[in-house]
Amino acid sequence: MAVPINSVPTAERLPVVVVGAGPVGLAAAARLVERGIEPLVLEAGPAAGSAVREWSHVRLFSTWSELVDPAAEKLLAPAGWVRPDASSYPTGGDWAERYLQPLADALGDKVRYGTTVTGVARAGRDRVVDAGRNEQPFTVHVRSADGREERIGARAVIDASGTWSVPSPVGADGLPALGEKSAADRISYRVPDLNDPEVRARYAGGRTAVVGSGASAFTALALLADLAKEEDGDGTHAVWILRRGIGADTYGGGEADQLPARGALGLRAREAVEAGHASAVTGFRTQAVERDGDRITLVAEDGRRLDPVDEVIVLTGFRPDLSFLSELRLGLDERLQAPTALAPLIDPNAHSCGTVYPHGAKELSHPEEGVYLVGMKSYGRAPTFLAMTGYEQVRSIAAAMAGDREAAERVELTLPETGVCGGAGLYDEPENAEQSGGGCCAAPTTLQIGTAAPATTSGGR
Repeated sequence: MAVPINSVPTAERLPVVVVGAGPVGLAAAARLVERGIEPLVLEAGPAAGSAVREWSHVRLFSTWSELVDPAAEKLLAPAGWVRPDASSYPTGGDWAERYLQPLADALGDKVRYGTTVTGVARAGRDRVVDAGRNEQPFTVHVRSADGREERIGARAVIDASGTWSVPSPVGADGLPALGEKSAADRISYRVPDLNDPEVRARYAGGRTAVVGSGASAFTALALLADLAKEEDGDGTHAVWILRRGIGADTYGGGEADQLPARGALGLRAREAVEAGHASAVTGFRTQAVERDGDRITLVAEDGRRLDPVDEVIVLTGFRPDLSFLSELRLGLDERLQAPTALAPLIDPNAHSCGTVYPHGAKELSHPEEGVYLVGMKSYGRAPTFLAMTGYEQVRSIAAAMAGDREAAERVELTLPETGVCGGAGLYDEPENAEQSGGGCCAAPTTLQIGTAAPATTSGGR
C-alpha cells in the first residue's frame, strides 16, 4: 500500500492517508471508499480502536444508533454484519469488538497496524518554502513496530489520532507540577477500572486525591464511593481537589439538567461528598507534588499542603499532540488549539455537545491545503465532541475531496440539544443505564462520552 513519492507523476494517484483507526478515522476511510478515493489508514496500535480499548470497561453515554457511521454500515453489510440493538448502550470494549474491528477488517489492506506517524510534510518543501508548495504531494514519515522507518506519499492527510495520549498534567498552570514525575507510579490520568482486582486493591482502603471538576472527576468520585461502601469500614476515602469554589453549578444541573444522564452523574458525586466518602478541597491550584515513601503530598500555589494521600487521579482534560505536524501550516485557535474557523463554534464557555453547529470541510480547513484534523483532535482542548459530529466532518471532507462542493457544504446532521447523551458512564448493566448516570458527550478522556472517539480516541499515532 505504501507508494514511494517519486514513483508516481501526480498526487491524485496517491492515497489519502488517515492517521488513526478509531471511530472517526475508520469512518473517514469508509466515506473515501464510498467516493471512489483510495484511503490508507495508519494505526499505531495492534488493532482497531486501540485507544477505545483502553477504556473498554466504561459504558458509553450514547446508544448504538448514534455510534455507527452510515457509510461504514454499508461497507459492513456484505459481510453479514448486523447492527446491535439500536437502543442499547455499549461499553468501549463492545464498540471496539462489535463495530470498529469488523469495520477495519472490511477495509482490509487499507488499514495498517503497528505504524506510528512521526512526521508529515510537503514533499521537498519545509514549512518555510512557498514555491510550488500546493502542487507537491505530502510525505508521511512512519515508524513500524520493529523500528523500521518509511516514507509514504499522500494526496491528502486526515488526522484522526485523537487526544487520548496527551493528558493534561496536575499543575494548575497547564505544565507539570514540581515533582510530578517523581510520583509517576502513584499518579493516574484515567478513571480506574475497579473491576480489575489489581486496580481495585490499589485504591481499596486508601486515601485518593481526585483532581478535576468535570464528568470524569464525578465518575471517579462515584466509583470510589461505591468501593468504600462495598469495603465497609476499610478507610477508602477520596479527596476531591477543585481549583474553584463550590457553587450552584459545581455538580451540574442535577434533575434540572437538560442532559439527564449528566445531571445524574453530578448528583452521584454530590452524594459521595454528603455521605462522607469524599471531602472537597476548594480553591486549590497545585504547584508541587512531594513524595515521602509511598505517600504523596500536594502543595498549592498559596502554600497550602494537603494531608498525605496514597494515590492521585488527575482528570483535568486532554490536549492534541501537534508535534508530528510541525512542518505543516496549520491555522489553530490560540486558546483551544482547534481550527480557527471551528473554535468559536465549540468554545466550551458557550456550547455544550448539543449546541455545537454541525460543520465540515470549510470549518476544518487550514492554510495548508489538503490537511484536516478531525474527530476529537479537531476540538483541541474543548471537551464537547460527539462521534456523530465526527462522522459528519468526514462525510463533508470526503465530498470536498471528490469535488462535490454542494454535498461538502450541505449539513446532513441535526443535533438536538437534549437526548443524545443519555446512558451509563460507569459499569452498570444495560438495563440499569438510565438510572446509573452518565455525562455529556466528549471523549472518554473526560468521561463525557456521548459518542466520542478518547480524546482519541484512536491511538492512531
